[in-house]
Amino acid sequence: MGEYRRCGPAVSKWAGQRPAPGVRATGDTLRFVPPDPPPDSAVLGPRAPDWGVFGPGEVGEAAAFFTANGWVTLRGLLSDRAVTAMTDECATAQRQLVADELDARHGTVILVDDPDGTRTAAFANYVVHVDDLSPTVTGFMASPVLNTFVSSVLGPAWWSDLERFGVVFQDARPSAASSYSRIGWHTDWQSGPNLDIWPSVAFTVHLDATSPDNGFLRVVPGSHRWATPAPYVNVNGAVVPEGSRSALGHTATPPPQPMPLRFEKVPGEIALYAERGDVLFHDAYLWHAAARATSDESVRRHVRGSFYAGTPMGDDARYDEFVKNAAR
Repeated sequence: MGEYRRCGPAVSKWAGQRPAPGVRATGDTLRFVPPDPPPDSAVLGPRAPDWGVFGPGEVGEAAAFFTANGWVTLRGLLSDRAVTAMTDECATAQRQLVADELDARHGTVILVDDPDGTRTAAFANYVVHVDDLSPTVTGFMASPVLNTFVSSVLGPAWWSDLERFGVVFQDARPSAASSYSRIGWHTDWQSGPNLDIWPSVAFTVHLDATSPDNGFLRVVPGSHRWATPAPYVNVNGAVVPEGSRSALGHTATPPPQPMPLRFEKVPGEIALYAERGDVLFHDAYLWHAAARATSDESVRRHVRGSFYAGTPMGDDARYDEFVKNAAR
């Protein structure tokens, strides 16, 4: 079992933050410490077709798998009708963004390979803060199973409308019009090594099944336990802000090899394929990358967001900083 430990003065700023159910909006002085992970043998585990996939009634088992491996999939959390509605609402928002019918806060060029915004103006790979535009996404964020799982692996947690991107709709495709088709090795915490919001758990609602045809996630099971260095060396020339930690993970153990700068093979990596409607969770310290589709006509769409257990940022200006270290 995990435990709560005192971690200093209470948090005073929750402006714009949405605590998970049961968390006081005034902040807590206790920090949840997850249980120790099982031995390494649990990380290697059997490779059954449904390895790492659990149902809505198996939150405890899913949490144990997540703690050991750094990722897990919940299947059956959303109905087919809900997935269809979410897809339609996000696609509508995507079209509206390109047509300049949405507030500018819903667009971004930070996350794509399109420095001058030329392609982004014609095709939107991302719609940020989509939770403001999709009632189905908003309903999903209130899901009891979602919040129970997050609380079981993070303790008291929050998600934020003020967070850099909020809940995001992503449309990844390899066509010439697209500015995003893949992403290189990274951990989520490396995007903000100067922030105190960590640890964190990200969720991905897959609106399309994934495969080599349309791309898929690559992960290194167990890598969330390593103290991965901040991205002082990266392919994008991104500057790491002053005051950043030198490394972070669930232990002080350094990685057995440096994280590749681009898309190279990593010893022990696996491919994670998802079915339509699957909800994948991954730890902010997990090494992961996304492979490019092999079919030029394919599409890979999903909705993604994060829950955090660290200090809510409120209106702190550092919250707007983003270290774009991962190769595109």
